[in-house]
Amino acid sequence: MDTTTGLQKGDKKLINGWAFYDWANSVYSLVISTAVFPIYYALVTSGFKSYELTEKIQFLGTDWNPETLMSYTIAFFMLIVAFISPILSGIADYTGNKLKFLKFFCLLGSLSIIGLYFFQGESTLWVGILLTITSGIGFWGSIVFYNAYLPEVAHPEQQDAVSAKGFIMGYIGSILLLIICLAMIMKFESFGFETVEQAFRISFIIVGLWWLGFAQVTYSRLPKNESTRKPQKGYLTSGFKELGKVWKELKNYAQLRTFLMSFFFFSVGVQTIIYMAGIFGSTELGLPSTNLIGAILLVQFVAIFGAYIFSNVSKKYGNLTALKITIIIWGIVCFVAFSLDKNQANIELYFYALGGLIGLVLGAIQSLARSTYSKLLPETEDTATYFSFYDVTEKIAIVLGMVVFGALNAITGSMQWSVLFLAVFFLISFIVLSFIKKTKYVQ
Repeated sequence: MDTTTGLQKGDKKLINGWAFYDWANSVYSLVISTAVFPIYYALVTSGFKSYELTEKIQFLGTDWNPETLMSYTIAFFMLIVAFISPILSGIADYTGNKLKFLKFFCLLGSLSIIGLYFFQGESTLWVGILLTITSGIGFWGSIVFYNAYLPEVAHPEQQDAVSAKGFIMGYIGSILLLIICLAMIMKFESFGFETVEQAFRISFIIVGLWWLGFAQVTYSRLPKNESTRKPQKGYLTSGFKELGKVWKELKNYAQLRTFLMSFFFFSVGVQTIIYMAGIFGSTELGLPSTNLIGAILLVQFVAIFGAYIFSNVSKKYGNLTALKITIIIWGIVCFVAFSLDKNQANIELYFYALGGLIGLVLGAIQSLARSTYSKLLPETEDTATYFSFYDVTEKIAIVLGMVVFGALNAITGSMQWSVLFLAVFFLISFIVLSFIKKTKYVQ
């Protein structure tokens, strides 16, 4: 029992307190990184482009395509996160200060989001870029310490259910807040706002306060004296050493190595589409904010059914077959997005249909990837390090995806060519996945 909270490991109140952090922080993933902020960024930057001869904006004394600037910004903070994640994992493993670090990164992320209120024009573009970086670092940094608490709040036989509970709470909370923000943006005058931009900016404050406020419930229930281990010399580098160990061991596990390669390539495509979908719809297709957020809501709802459908497909035909089907559909998404044109009649309906297609495979590919990876793991007690390797692999994939997307957009002047090129990554992933041999557990 933790003497500071009076809660024992496995206690329902302790588990609910831990899972509640998903309710608190998932609003960043949906409302900020996927829906509201990307659309607001596209809306604002379109107002201070250097018109006439160019579609560029000025930042740090250089002309930028605004979409390229945002994709590079995401790539930059993801690169930082990929680098510091092993360090943070080492801290989580070797110190008794997980709660302090969790609070720090939560505060960094939530205050950064609140600060986005002050991004409202060309002179404050630096505010938007800087706080995009710090909010991303805050979110991903806090997740490291949040995940590290799972073995301390739940017994091994409870952990799958407890982890799923956190995911469900995060999903419900983020959709609820997105609906509130959507209502504010659609009916901004009814809420007393003079402009739709003001409604967007107020939503950033609400998201930041939601994250920071509800996190207090988690803080009050997590153990304060969770570890008696003393910091060891070199614990800052221990995470890198563990990842290096996994890298060396992979040569002995061909199936696992091949899957990680496939996972890397389809993650490039999947994560880039997730991050850039809102900006694509706003800038490339000229869709209004309400349609874009509505489409993103549709994606979230359909994703529930998609995960369920492909879970059954996996049971009947095997993980590999189910994954291949999702990869094919993701490739189709790229071709459909490339074919869309803002001058098409009922373009918003086509975008909704595209959103439905993405939703069908979004939750499915993420859940199938994690479960397939888990089944391919060797007999080891070091599963946390293997999943840390999995996590870093995904983040590096995001960096590559954002750089490629931004570079092609800068060269061609169109995000449609960038989206089309992502199909190449899905093709490579499909081919690599085909080399995995079926086993007793992976069919």
